[in-house]
Amino acid sequence: MPVQRKRFRVENIHHGSPVIEEIEHNGEPMPHHSEIMSELRAIRAQMAGSHRPAPATGRDMAGSDGAGSDAAGGSMAAMSQEVSEMQATLETYRAQIEQCEKLKIELDLIHEAINRTKQEIAVLHGKSFNGAEMAKVTGELGAVVGGTEQATQQILEAAEAIDQAASALTKVQSADQQARLSEDILEKVVAIFEACNFQDLTGQRISKVMNTMKFIEHHINVMMDIWGGVDAIKAVSPGIVDDRVGDARLLNGPKLDGDQGHASQDDIDALFG
Repeated sequence: MPVQRKRFRVENIHHGSPVIEEIEHNGEPMPHHSEIMSELRAIRAQMAGSHRPAPATGRDMAGSDGAGSDAAGGSMAAMSQEVSEMQATLETYRAQIEQCEKLKIELDLIHEAINRTKQEIAVLHGKSFNGAEMAKVTGELGAVVGGTEQATQQILEAAEAIDQAASALTKVQSADQQARLSEDILEKVVAIFEACNFQDLTGQRISKVMNTMKFIEHHINVMMDIWGGVDAIKAVSPGIVDDRVGDARLLNGPKLDGDQGHASQDDIDALFG
């Protein structure tokens, strides 16, 4: 059965008006096939020629080279500026890191000083400032005061008895009475010697107290050294304010060797002389 087909646009252009032709069922080419193929080849060649880029002239080539150079120069300048900014940022970060490292070192030193101070305070609390130790120190000082007072009383009583016996000795004539008074005087002298033994016990008790005070002083000095020494402590310590009033402001107790601000006995004698 014959098949009708519509002509291609090229065929219509070539022949002026659309026509319908018959194709044999066996697929043999219809008339004008060679012309159609030739026309198609010509159209394809024409289209290929229209899309081919035109050759560049010398002016165009120079312009393109200049534009490329300008673009490359701009790109290099932008990259250089970006590198400079990155270097500046790195320098800033490096400086900040160095400051952080210094701060960390200082904080580590402070942390170590605080830990050492806590250890010293713990030693003081465990060895000196607990209730038993301080009660012992207070007891030793109380015993020193009590022993000194008792020995002083014994010495005064013995001295008074000796004075009375010596006065009586000059008045009696009997040999027996003189012998008894002499024995009384010797007995009181022995009592004075016995009472003077208090200084040995007092020395032992005060030595115990002094050892405790030296222990405390040592650890306080260690803590002061931890925080920069005596000069650093003096720099931040408040001024000493004497809040004593009346006679208490004038009484400073017995003078020690080398103490300043005390009047000597020679000064007192010259005042009354």
